[in-house]
Amino acid sequence: MSDLARLSINQMTVRQLSLPELARACVELGVPCVGLWREPVQEYGVDAAAGLVRDAGLRVSTLCRGGFLTATDPGAREAALADNRRAVDEAAALGTGTLVLVSGGLPAGSRDLRGARERVADALAELGPYAEGMGVRLAIEPLHPMYAADRCVVSTLAQALDLAERFPARQVGVAVDTYHVWWDDTAPARIARAGAAGRLHAFQLADWTTPLPAGVLNGRGQLGDGAIDMREWKGHMDAAGYTGPIEVELFSEELWAMDGREALARTAERFVTHVIR
Repeated sequence: MSDLARLSINQMTVRQLSLPELARACVELGVPCVGLWREPVQEYGVDAAAGLVRDAGLRVSTLCRGGFLTATDPGAREAALADNRRAVDEAAALGTGTLVLVSGGLPAGSRDLRGARERVADALAELGPYAEGMGVRLAIEPLHPMYAADRCVVSTLAQALDLAERFPARQVGVAVDTYHVWWDDTAPARIARAGAAGRLHAFQLADWTTPLPAGVLNGRGQLGDGAIDMREWKGHMDAAGYTGPIEVELFSEELWAMDGREALARTAERFVTHVIR
C-alpha cells in the first residue's frame, strides 16, 4: 500500500494552483484525493470541475464549506439555507459524500452562544433530509475557541456531537481537524464516541505553530513544524474505525508564496514523515 494512499490535498493548501494544475500535480505525485472549496469550483464551473477530477482519476474527499447558519434575521436565515442546499447540490455533482459545515459566529451585537447553536440545530433539521436525499452527509467542524465570536460557535467535538446526535448519522456527523481540537484532552473520547456511532465523516490535518499571525486565520503550520503529534491523532481516528481520506488543509502565507507544485510535494513528504511512518 502506498504511503500516500489515504492522503487528500485540500485545495486551499496550494491555492496558488489552478484546478487543472492541482489535478495534474496530484496525479504525478500519486496523491489520490483532493478536498475542494466552493468558490474556486464555482469559478471554474461545477460540472467542469467534476469532469476534470473524474477524468484525472481523482476522488473528492470533501467539499468546503457550507454552514454560517446563526443569523437571526428571517431573510438572512432563508438565504443561508438556500446557499447550503446549493452546496449540497455541488457536493453531489462533484462526487463527494461529505459537505463540511462551519457553523457561523455570533450575529452582530449578540452574546448568546447557546441561542446561536440552537439556530444551527434548527437549520440542520431542514438541511439533513435534503442532503440525505442527494447522497451527501453534513460534517460539523468545530473550530478553535478563538473563532467562536466571528466564525464558529461550535468550538469542541463535544458540542459538535451534541448537535449531530439529534439527527441520523447518515445525515449529520463531524469533521475532526487537528488544528482546532489538539488542545482538548476530551477530544479522543469524543472521537471514539463519534466512531462508534458512524459519525466520523472527515479528518483534516494542520499543525499549531506560534506566534500566530495577525488575524490568526492563515496561521496553520506545515505538518511537523508545530506542537501537534500527528501520528497520535491518526491513531485516535484509526482506533475509532475511521478508514477514509486524511486531508491536509493548510492556510499559510508562507506556503502560498512558494511554487505550488513544490508546496504540494513538500506537503506530501511531510505527510509520510509525520503521519504515516
